[in-house]
Amino acid sequence: MIILAGIPSEAPLAMVRKELESMNSEFALFNQREFEHISLEFCVENKQLIGTLEIGARKYDLANIKGMYMRLMDDNFLPEVENETPGSEKRVKSKILHESVYLFSEIAPWKVINRMSAMGSNSSKPFQAQVIRKHGFSIPETLIANDKNAVVEFKNRFDKVIYKSISAVRSIVQVLRDEDMERLKFISMCPVQFQEYVDGLNVRVHVIGDELFATSVETDFTDYRYAAKFGSEAKLKPYTLDNKTAENCIKLSEGLGLDIAGIDLKVTSNGEVLCFEVNPSPAFTYYESNTDQPIARSLAQYLTSSY
Repeated sequence: MIILAGIPSEAPLAMVRKELESMNSEFALFNQREFEHISLEFCVENKQLIGTLEIGARKYDLANIKGMYMRLMDDNFLPEVENETPGSEKRVKSKILHESVYLFSEIAPWKVINRMSAMGSNSSKPFQAQVIRKHGFSIPETLIANDKNAVVEFKNRFDKVIYKSISAVRSIVQVLRDEDMERLKFISMCPVQFQEYVDGLNVRVHVIGDELFATSVETDFTDYRYAAKFGSEAKLKPYTLDNKTAENCIKLSEGLGLDIAGIDLKVTSNGEVLCFEVNPSPAFTYYESNTDQPIARSLAQYLTSSY
């Protein structure tokens, strides 16, 4: 039994569901929007996790679960509760259930993709960068600052500098331009990450256990994730990593405690490989739909395989 937790229509969850169906694998959908019809009870006895998960009229024995794929959105923003007053019965029920699921996923003895504790590194890009270095990758020259003068000095050292958030909140990576300098006065209360711009080929690597799928992304736009939105084009193709880089990607994912990871690399014209960050909950469907790489199938197979 596999548990798929999140919004069923969300693309990664939907694609893994489709693959599980094609494999005739048993699974249950934990639709977080239907929290009013879901209950979870569990405890640990004699070092064994026991309990039940009830979804509607179905009851599942936790002893029969083999794996869990979680893509839960922040329950505070679920349509069913966003207009509820703080402390309302519905909002409290949703919060209790979701917190129980997060706790449950931490102590579950089977595969959980990915546990919240493992995804924590994404909340601090500076911390994650240290882990990336420990696993054999170089990173671009970086400055994290809330001091305008420090940023000006850093910018003068390089031909081109980009900036982005240091937290888990998604931001659009942009080039620091002359017209942006006046706005640096606003960073005094909000440190920002600045990096030397590195020219080269963008490569996204999806690691699932000890299997990986590398995709090259060719685009003129700084942040290729938003290329189409701003009228640019991104061309995605399967990419072959050298053995050392592939090994480092797998070790990095393992080092962060992630069963699945999306690793962002850039390969320069002289073959140097730099790593920018690791996404612990990658929306791999964008890459699969453009390359036909069987990422969802690999994830489904990984979920159903034993440790």
